[in-house]
Amino acid sequence: MYTDEASQSEALQFSFSEIRNAGWNPDGDLLWGYFFIDNDPKKFRTLRISLEQMGFTFVDISELEDENDQPSGEYRLHVERVETHGPASLAKRNVEFTDLALEFGVRAYDGWDVGLVASLPDATEQIVEPERE
Repeated sequence: MYTDEASQSEALQFSFSEIRNAGWNPDGDLLWGYFFIDNDPKKFRTLRISLEQMGFTFVDISELEDENDQPSGEYRLHVERVETHGPASLAKRNVEFTDLALEFGVRAYDGWDVGLVASLPDATEQIVEPERE
């Protein structure tokens, strides 16, 4: 997982190249989404409050599906915030959120996605981080 910043460097450099290739400006504000995973959605309550106090917007808590499109018993907390990141600052955020998941007893920080800051609330174009090995 995201235990240190240095180990993420190559993957994040690739992700930021993909953001640029999509025609987006990663040097400006984008909508960054962050995800936490646990089998007990009640564990998200205090984490959600803390994240909202940090300026993140709650999006939802949803049950994930397994490979057969059936409920998996795993839940995902999704928060987002308009931010400007480079590879180094995103690596720092990933480590911060891994530590936050541990602090709040949530099983895992599961990563991020990024989208354009939309003037319309239904804009859905986004880039999702590549799968980790």
